[in-house]
Amino acid sequence: MPRTTPPRPVDVEAAFPELVALRRFATRLHPRRGIPTAGDSSVGGPLLWPADEPWPMCTVPHERGSGFRYADVLRKREILEQARQRDPAGPTAEESEFIDSVQAGPHAPHLADTDPVPMIAVAQLYGRDVPGLPDTDEGDLLQVFWCGFELHGETGHELHVQLRRHRSVDVGTPLTEQPAPEVVGRQELVPSPCVLHPEEIVEHPYLEVLDPSLQERIDAWEGPEEDEGPQYISDLSTAPGWKISGYIAWNLTGPAP
Repeated sequence: MPRTTPPRPVDVEAAFPELVALRRFATRLHPRRGIPTAGDSSVGGPLLWPADEPWPMCTVPHERGSGFRYADVLRKREILEQARQRDPAGPTAEESEFIDSVQAGPHAPHLADTDPVPMIAVAQLYGRDVPGLPDTDEGDLLQVFWCGFELHGETGHELHVQLRRHRSVDVGTPLTEQPAPEVVGRQELVPSPCVLHPEEIVEHPYLEVLDPSLQERIDAWEGPEEDEGPQYISDLSTAPGWKISGYIAWNLTGPAP
């Protein structure tokens, strides 16, 4: 299933030659629901993880006993997908009752705020599949984990992310049963298994990190916001969705360290 980014509506580098020196290559991943294996690059799929290596754990103190049951989140999605394929009318009454029961609550009261909990396997990327994957000499396989709670960092509302590298040829006996937390803070933090369709593209910096004089020229060139012409931020700079490398899009917070 090839995924292609539409051509840019205008040649922004011709309009602003300074952007030529700032261009970066990025790889859009285009994750789509599928059944990946440990030998595939994927989002939310099984990892090629050595059986004799400890699984990444979150040891940052925070509440971890209250939230959504991880297993319930997966079961709810399974029911919805099966119902979609089976009957346009949707889930049965019994299935709907289970779906409605998936609520946040103190489902793991035995967990103390300092207990280590398994991190969630978010993605794994093989160098052969992702042209933009940085080569660090630590291995061809990058694996991404995050904690199932956004309760970290200085603000107490951030994700805790870990990156691991492996040489795929050196993984002897792979782990067959992947650890997972009992509960998560939000259902959206549990990725669904997806196969990837990598595509290399060119990006330019987000508007607010450009030199102020260049920002002003781009603003004047775009014209009023109600105009229907192309906008630098949405049409000409960074791509949406899952990607590797390129530039950060600061749509939510504005640029920050």
